[in-house]
Amino acid sequence: MEGDGVAVRRARERRQKRQRSGAEPAEEKGSCSRTSSRSPPAPKKLSTGEAEDEYLDSEVELFGDYDSFSGTNSLLAEVHDLEQRCMKSTDGVLDIKNLDCNTYVEPVCGDVQLQNAKNIEQILPIPESTTDSRSRRKYDFLSTMKEQKDSSLDPHGDSLENLPSSQLLFLEQSEECLIHPHKVANVKERAYHQNQSPDKISDVPHCHDTDNVKKDSEPSTSSLSEPRRRSLKDHLKSAMTENARAPASLVSKSKQLKEAVVSEEIGVAERTHSASFVDIGPFYGLPTKVKELLAEFRGIDKLYDWQHACLTLESLQQRKNLIYSLPTSGGKTLVAEILILQELLCKQMDVLMILPYVAIVQEKVAGLSGFGMELGFLVEEYAGSRGRIPPIKRRLKKSLYIATIERGHTLVNSLIETERIGDLGLVVVDELHMVGEGSRGAVLEMTLAKILYTSKTTQIIGMSATLNNVGDLQQFLKAEYYTSNFRPVELKEYVKIRDTIYEVDNKAEDGFRFSRLLNFKYSTGLQKTDPDHLIALVTEVIPKYSCLVFCPTKKNCENVAEMICKHLNRDYKKLKEKEKRDLLTDLRNICNGRLCPVLKQTIPYGISYHHSGLTSEERKRIEEAYSSGILCLLTCTSTLAAGVNLPARRVILRAPYVATEFMKKNQYKQMIGRAGRAGIDKAGESILIAQEKDRNQVQKLVYSPLESCYSNLLLEFNKGIRSLILSLVGLKIATSPEEVFQFMQLTLFSVQPQLLPEGKSLRDVTTEVLQGLKQNGLLKDNTSCDGGQILVITRLGQATYKGSIDLAYCDTLYADLKKGLEGLILESCLHLIYLTTPYSMVLQCSPNWMIYFRQYSQLSPAEQQVAEIVGVPESFVTKKASGQAVRMDVDIGTASRLYLSLVLHALLKVNNVWEVAEKFNISRGFIQTLLNSAASFSSSVLHFCEELNEFWVYKALLTELTKRLTYCVKAELIPLMEVAGVLEARAKQLYNSGYKTLAHLANANPDVLVKTIEHLSRSQARQIVSSAKMLLTEKAEALQEEVEELLRIPEDIT
Repeated sequence: MEGDGVAVRRARERRQKRQRSGAEPAEEKGSCSRTSSRSPPAPKKLSTGEAEDEYLDSEVELFGDYDSFSGTNSLLAEVHDLEQRCMKSTDGVLDIKNLDCNTYVEPVCGDVQLQNAKNIEQILPIPESTTDSRSRRKYDFLSTMKEQKDSSLDPHGDSLENLPSSQLLFLEQSEECLIHPHKVANVKERAYHQNQSPDKISDVPHCHDTDNVKKDSEPSTSSLSEPRRRSLKDHLKSAMTENARAPASLVSKSKQLKEAVVSEEIGVAERTHSASFVDIGPFYGLPTKVKELLAEFRGIDKLYDWQHACLTLESLQQRKNLIYSLPTSGGKTLVAEILILQELLCKQMDVLMILPYVAIVQEKVAGLSGFGMELGFLVEEYAGSRGRIPPIKRRLKKSLYIATIERGHTLVNSLIETERIGDLGLVVVDELHMVGEGSRGAVLEMTLAKILYTSKTTQIIGMSATLNNVGDLQQFLKAEYYTSNFRPVELKEYVKIRDTIYEVDNKAEDGFRFSRLLNFKYSTGLQKTDPDHLIALVTEVIPKYSCLVFCPTKKNCENVAEMICKHLNRDYKKLKEKEKRDLLTDLRNICNGRLCPVLKQTIPYGISYHHSGLTSEERKRIEEAYSSGILCLLTCTSTLAAGVNLPARRVILRAPYVATEFMKKNQYKQMIGRAGRAGIDKAGESILIAQEKDRNQVQKLVYSPLESCYSNLLLEFNKGIRSLILSLVGLKIATSPEEVFQFMQLTLFSVQPQLLPEGKSLRDVTTEVLQGLKQNGLLKDNTSCDGGQILVITRLGQATYKGSIDLAYCDTLYADLKKGLEGLILESCLHLIYLTTPYSMVLQCSPNWMIYFRQYSQLSPAEQQVAEIVGVPESFVTKKASGQAVRMDVDIGTASRLYLSLVLHALLKVNNVWEVAEKFNISRGFIQTLLNSAASFSSSVLHFCEELNEFWVYKALLTELTKRLTYCVKAELIPLMEVAGVLEARAKQLYNSGYKTLAHLANANPDVLVKTIEHLSRSQARQIVSSAKMLLTEKAEALQEEVEELLRIPEDIT
């Protein structure tokens, strides 16, 4: 209504102006003061109080001076002139009747508009050069007409919602005229009667020129000289007149404005989403090749219903953070991998995947390298000392960083420092519940908090099978939550007390329902040997099915494996006899000719133990044998439940204890979650063996909720929060106490105020930590340019956070490195090894003083001098070995650290874990753990020294030492050991078979590799070749990046 009054007033003003000035009719004017792409609002009768004669029905009055869209000349006049010129130049070739029937300006639907646009293109060709403004305006108008053709293929599409009511009326009637010509006669009458009622607004358009419309649906043979032909100008003007006469919608302008704003916001969101996510295929936006690769590499042909539901969540489409939780073996990892591929391929962003253990990182790198080679992205490993910091910025390909918790934190720090955190589009955290587990949990919390604070575009996905206080984690991560109880295989829980097995049933009176009695004849001697009836329980399933027996300690694993074998029938040894012999041969080769006597006894029966006392190569080979069915029973510790996926038909928990502590619900759930193999078993069973005295505790264990995840930033004398605040200042995320406090409000710690010390607030704790860091010389106050006080990190603080050094040891490390400069002995590498032996391993070491003395005596004079320099004289070791009282002022921690250094020194000399383990009477697993920790700590010390100029001499020395500690093999094997999935024994096999370099391995044929290398499956060969190709590609691209960087012309050179 408001628009109609404006139109009337403007028309009246124009008429009065013409009357006063005696101007010529509007059609003769060559210019206009208004530019618009639409005709004025349709006129309506004036409201009460306005003159009746102001209602305008004349075409001249309706349009007046404003019949031009371009603003420089009358559109109708220009169209008329162009039409005449084009008609004269066509020499009668064009069929003008096509033009006659289809020349409406308003967007129309179906064939009418398509034909209209075609005719305009033919008669009014778009000029190649639009240099002057007038030609440009004609070109824009004609381009608009052409675009309208493309946008109107679907007459019922969403685009019609934005059309004026008069055009909607016209479209409906146009369709009716074309489809039902016999109904045309009644159209005007219906419209006329509807418009007579002042209370009704017609939704039916006037079907003007019905004769022409009808003719348009019939073949036309008219010539150019047809006497009754109407010009394009006449049709345009007629259409504009009808638009103006059509009634407008009774919607207020304010409502229209609001709707327009909302529509615009939706449009912006859609454009942003479409710009960030490019749908490149039918498989969740991914190409069909991804689906084919999943079938080829994983044997997955179809997703579970929950996986489809999770991948299509609205929260994921809106790039919200997400936490999802399902039981073990439910298929969580596949969802994460599809999301990773979407980020890499569709959104063209880098991805970080954080996994809890080195072995799982290496397994995932090997598993995804094949996808990377096929789909064109890079897979980079960040575990131990591997991985470049900061990562190379790739221009052509995107990177998937697969990292442990600690290396993931270092990687994120480097991306923030180099202002590249925005390149990280997605962060996936497996085993999210680990955020509540000790110092590693504190590191994970720091990593996630920094990402949340520094990057608003990075999406975080967390997954776990054991989550309880999800609300806290949602608040911390600002995430949505998805959960399901789906398991591909049903799990049945049982508890065994004496010789009775009870099924866990919450409907039973005490939670346990009687299931059955064990039916196994035990002799008196066997009853004493096996009081828990393990032999009866395992022989019910093996050898036909697989079984896992979780034991409280490593020693118990070995004892149980031996005990079971002693009482099994000899027929067990006949099953897969050749494969078992091959397995024993492989284990001997891995151990340089040696073999554990327990494994030598148990493997022929298809049984083995599995714990951290084995080397990583031994564990990997045993896992492969179990997965392939060569082994049917593993006795293992709880670490297997949190590591690689090794499912079984039956899982037996030897006791409700882990070491000497009663089992936690999270640990129980992880262990029993291994029961049931998807696609093989219809059901899985778990049996918890308990004593009568533990019955009540077991009942609570089974029915208690999962443990909650709590922040560990205050653990170990505030170690976590001190490291966090130091890095915040070092990375310039926060430069004042207030900014530090604002960051702390975004941590999980702030969500859980019950963790605060009694009587203290979060601000109090933050202030105390800041004061402590200043007192330790890691932070200091400084004056900014504007006179304000800011926090500044000291050189020692910078080196500490850059090297990820534990704050408890940074002063000690600095003192040791400083003392080393006074007399660094390079005749042997023992001095450097001592400086890089991790302080955290000292508490796990209890030296055997007789072995200590024997090894000390075998040191060279230069190496004994190293012991004197660090503060462990020979006389001290002699007295400790002989049991004499020691009155010397020698730090026992320093002596223990030197003992570990001797272990590492011997290992680098002989490269044989078995030999060193026997020499020092230490388990092989502990030695390998020590070696991995030393390699990681050496890398940290290297970064520490890079920040302090006085330690420049250590930089080159530690670079080489770190490499030696990382691989601990002969130099010629290192290029092969860099490949994910290739350990020392496999590297030796490859090298001896002629695959001496990375290029040889990358270009190998997997089928030939299987025939050449003993006991290598095709899937393993394919993974090794894919990993080698990926590593070779990474190195080649890194060199190419360096070349381009060197050749790039500086920006300040014009």
